[in-house]
Amino acid sequence: MTVKDDEILAAAAEIVAAFGSHDPLRYFDGFAMDASFIFYSTPERLESRAAYETLWATWESENQFRVLGCNSTNHHVQTGEHFGIFTHDVETMIEMDGLIDTMRERETIVFEKRGIRWLAVHEHLSPRP
Repeated sequence: MTVKDDEILAAAAEIVAAFGSHDPLRYFDGFAMDASFIFYSTPERLESRAAYETLWATWESENQFRVLGCNSTNHHVQTGEHFGIFTHDVETMIEMDGLIDTMRERETIVFEKRGIRWLAVHEHLSPRP
């Protein structure tokens, strides 16, 4: 494990912890403004952090969306000179429209070194078979 791997793991852990505690300000702070997102539950690719923030706010106001917890396992990091790819299995408990559900998914987060921080520039979520 390299220092770069450790830094990427720490950046990913911060995103996962913020998501799992339903802290959108802290969660979105881990993403670059030009980050893109692909979720199997949405019909279109989200082309920016602002687009995802808007969707999140809509879920909260229209569907009473709330993340109740998140568990990340099976971590893997691949790195290049200025980027890192973090993959993991994630189990998330959410509340939506008054119903509690547990989702089992796989996620890829691509990080880029921007200044002194590793920021997520892409997130891809898929159902875990």
